[in-house]
Amino acid sequence: MPRRRRNKKVKRYHRSFYSRGDKIKKALGILLLAAVVLGAAWLAAPYVLDWATHTWYTVVRDRELPASSEAVSSQADPRPEPASSRPEPASSQAASSQAAASSEALPVAGTAIREGSWASVSLSALGDEASIRAAAQNLAQQGVTYALIPLKDTTGYIYYASAVPAASRSVAAHVVDPARIAAIFKEEGLVPVAGVAAFQDPIAAYTDRGMSIQYAGGGGYLWLDAANAAAGGKAWLNPYADSAVQFIGDLIEELYGCGFEQICLSAVQFPPAVSSSQGFGETGGLSRDARLAADIAAWDARFADRVTLWYEYPLASCTGVSTTLGALPAQLGVQNLVVSLPAGEAQDPALLEQTAQQMKQLGAAYVVVRDSESGMFY
Repeated sequence: MPRRRRNKKVKRYHRSFYSRGDKIKKALGILLLAAVVLGAAWLAAPYVLDWATHTWYTVVRDRELPASSEAVSSQADPRPEPASSRPEPASSQAASSQAAASSEALPVAGTAIREGSWASVSLSALGDEASIRAAAQNLAQQGVTYALIPLKDTTGYIYYASAVPAASRSVAAHVVDPARIAAIFKEEGLVPVAGVAAFQDPIAAYTDRGMSIQYAGGGGYLWLDAANAAAGGKAWLNPYADSAVQFIGDLIEELYGCGFEQICLSAVQFPPAVSSSQGFGETGGLSRDARLAADIAAWDARFADRVTLWYEYPLASCTGVSTTLGALPAQLGVQNLVVSLPAGEAQDPALLEQTAQQMKQLGAAYVVVRDSESGMFY
């Protein structure tokens, strides 16, 4: 019997013919392909979304839409744009610029000297707040810069309620409120200047006789600038007396406390009459001009950086040396000079200009020439 043949089994080998390097390359290729597909899908997504959205609304809903998904997203987002990213209107930008400029601008100091015209103010126009305001506005409308308010004159009267002891007899029956005047005038853009007559004072000389010029013979009698009181003789404060200089300084201090940062002193001088009967006490060997220069220097030093002091002298004292001063005003150390003109007399403008320039050449920094009503700044 023939032998039956068996079918031979085929052996299968699951052996990979790829090397390790080939496997790595294959994996990298798959990752690269996946990245390309994802990138393409990312880039195409907006356009696909636009097409799908547009098809939905135009075909199904029969509506028109903006052409891009960016416009759709901007319309769909109800949140307001941050203020920092929105452009400001021109008006807002202008207002912001003006506010920034005003915040950076420094206010003008009350002691600062400003070029401008001067005007004298009558105390009768300063009785209450309404009249003060009206007077200040009227001056401002006229273009006035400096408003001179006479608060102590050559009669010796003080027209505000002074608390300085030596002024106890000097306060007039009718007074004004200097603090209110200074404040309102400043609000209206003016420079309020308190006018104070210094050594020509027949009232305080009796209040404190140690401040006065006395007769040289002694006895405590006050020297008068005429034969006697019946003839119109008046007593004077003594420029050589430290107490008189202190008294005027205390009045300046008081007015500074009321808001006056500029003060004009007049009658900083000796009496026009010169007589051997005048007794000045201890003079320290100083001449008249040297003593006046020392008084001026004392006031300037006491109020440095707090009060701007002006000194007023008549035109005659600025065009020639007089016995009242012993020198020209600028030679006494006056920095801020007011030249007063004789009332009712016509003046040569060229002479006034020449006088102002001469005072500057002798050391004055600022010169104002004024009549009884107004003043010109040089």
